[in-house]
Amino acid sequence: MSLSALEGAEGERDLRPREKVPGNFEIVNMDMKLGSTLKIRGEAGRGVGFALNLGQGSSKVDLHFNPRFHESVIVCNSLDGTWGEEQRDGHMCFSPGSEVKFTVTFDNDGFKVKLSDGHQLTFPNRMGHSHLSYLSIQGGLSITSFKID
Repeated sequence: MSLSALEGAEGERDLRPREKVPGNFEIVNMDMKLGSTLKIRGEAGRGVGFALNLGQGSSKVDLHFNPRFHESVIVCNSLDGTWGEEQRDGHMCFSPGSEVKFTVTFDNDGFKVKLSDGHQLTFPNRMGHSHLSYLSIQGGLSITSFKID
C-alpha cells in the first residue's frame, strides 16, 4: 500500500476506519523543514516496542525514537554511519496493544517529542540538518494516521 495515495485534506494521511499500515514502512523524498511538526497516531503491537526514524536515509538518522516495552524506557539516538550515545528516558506511557499518539517538532536546536500524556522529551539536532527527507517505522506500530504541519 502506498501512503502517498492516501493523502487527505491539508496534507494529512488518514487511513480509512479500521485500516492500518502495519510497521515496517518507509517514506523517501519527504519534505520536513525546520519548524515542522509530525503527528503520528497508531496502535502498538504486542511485541517489544517500535522505532521511528527521521533523517536523510536509513544510514543517516537524525532522530531514532525507540520505545522499548520490555525495558520500560524510551531510547533516542542518531545514526551517521555509526550510532551516537543513547539518550534514555524512563517515562513510558505506551504499552503493548495501546493506542499511540505523539508529535515530533523539528527545530534548529533539536527535536521535541510530545507524548499523549503531555510528557515531553528533547533530543539535539546532532547533525545540524535543516531538512529531513526520510521517515521509517520499524517494529510493532500500526499507523492509522500521520500529518506534517
